[in-house]
Amino acid sequence: MTIEKMGGTTKKNEKKISLEEFLPIFSQLKHDKDQGTYEDFLECLKLYDKQENGTMLGVELSNMLVTLGEKLDDSEVDVIMKDCCDPEDEDGFVPYAPFLRRLCDREAADE
Repeated sequence: MTIEKMGGTTKKNEKKISLEEFLPIFSQLKHDKDQGTYEDFLECLKLYDKQENGTMLGVELSNMLVTLGEKLDDSEVDVIMKDCCDPEDEDGFVPYAPFLRRLCDREAADE
């Protein structure tokens, strides 16, 4: 699995990395010819799941789309969030697996 190749582990909470450690890994993987699978992206989003309940802050997800990888502008992020993301709960959290599944399915349909 990609995470293991980059120094990660399969055991949950065995190793935590900071955003500063994650960004070079993400950058390297971005330039890899294998663009990653749903499972690879899901593992990345789990890094933001502080409560380990399948959710992350919606604002963090939006920020990732604007700042990482092929950066999107605010209007593109608004469309993606509207089309692919469930509404935020009262604390601002969104389930990331359904979001990622819709995004991947949408990308596959566009190819």
